[in-house]
Amino acid sequence: MKLTHIGGPTALFELGGVRFLTDPTFDDPGEYPFRPGLVLRKLTGPALRPPELGPIDVVLLSHDQHPDNLDHSGRALLPDTKAVLSTVDAPERLPGVIGLSPWQAWPVPGSDLTVTAVPARHGPPGCEPVTGFVTGFVVEGPGVPTVYVSGDNAGVDLVEQIAQRFTIDVAVLFAGAVRTANLDEAGSPLTLTVDDAVTVARLLDRAVIVPVHTEGWAHFTQTPQDMAAGFAAAGLDRLRMPVPGKAIALP
Repeated sequence: MKLTHIGGPTALFELGGVRFLTDPTFDDPGEYPFRPGLVLRKLTGPALRPPELGPIDVVLLSHDQHPDNLDHSGRALLPDTKAVLSTVDAPERLPGVIGLSPWQAWPVPGSDLTVTAVPARHGPPGCEPVTGFVTGFVVEGPGVPTVYVSGDNAGVDLVEQIAQRFTIDVAVLFAGAVRTANLDEAGSPLTLTVDDAVTVARLLDRAVIVPVHTEGWAHFTQTPQDMAAGFAAAGLDRLRMPVPGKAIALP
């Protein structure tokens, strides 16, 4: 497996001859309004632009509602990919997208790989009316690492369920302890904290952990450096910190 982090939640990985792209975001830094009274501020641009990526077979889109997970340039890229997988309600907003419910499997055409949608929750229990529904993904097949892409999941309890069904070799974790004005009163971040990621790493006790979506936006409250320090303090040596634009071999 080879993975290239592009920035934010966007990573390109190649597995079993199939090229996957997570949550496409390629817009420039700036302010991105997406609901009354809430503007997300992007701080850094992508390490690579769509023309530099080559052909994409499958987009794994955790959700389409937020501009830090699918932006204008990302939307423009979708028609050029062979398949886009997302939440069960995403096709209502994005015609042509394949919506998967939790635990629903999708065989990748022309390969031996299968993508299974897995549960995710973008904040504390009951957050869906505010944050919307999100999904994670597990990609598996004969002779290749089994890959978990968390999406914007804050529910460690959901990862426990995933660990019971799959033996994960590589976990691409969206982290950064996101906080916005939406749910500050709930006292809960909208994505994994460093401590949560450490707990997830222990649940997925053989997985190499690759953190993404921890930088590039003002609403992250923990940095890649915080992640590295947290794993070192926990005595875990399975963390692989990606450098945007540089391919790394996994696991």
